[in-house]
Amino acid sequence: MSIQLAQCFIAVDDHDRALAFYRDVLGFEVRNDVGFEGMRWVTVGSPEQPGVEIVLEPPLADPHASAEDRRAAAELLAKGLLRGVIFRTDDCDATFERIRAAGAEVLQEPMDQPYGVRDCAFRDPAGNMLRFNQARTA
Repeated sequence: MSIQLAQCFIAVDDHDRALAFYRDVLGFEVRNDVGFEGMRWVTVGSPEQPGVEIVLEPPLADPHASAEDRRAAAELLAKGLLRGVIFRTDDCDATFERIRAAGAEVLQEPMDQPYGVRDCAFRDPAGNMLRFNQARTA
């Protein structure tokens, strides 16, 4: 039996700004763009991982959610308290420079971590924390 990750979800409050970041800054390809009941889901992914997708979704992607719940989810997103993703890179420092040059909010400059990676961290346009790590070589 084989079990593999296929999709993960990241809440965004502006799909066009998210696309400009994930597609234009990170270099991901757009694999799908779907609208339904006034909401939008955009699927992106790394060309190097065709079997793994990130779905950029509304903060509360439930057409039956109450207005109060939608407000609460939007507030959590605005505070950067929803979701976080860790990406792997083969060059943490170059990745950091590219993303910083694009104007992303820096949370952590590249540093060696005691758990065996060199990593850096940013916020995407919606406020989600994204980490980029590189395995250290001995």
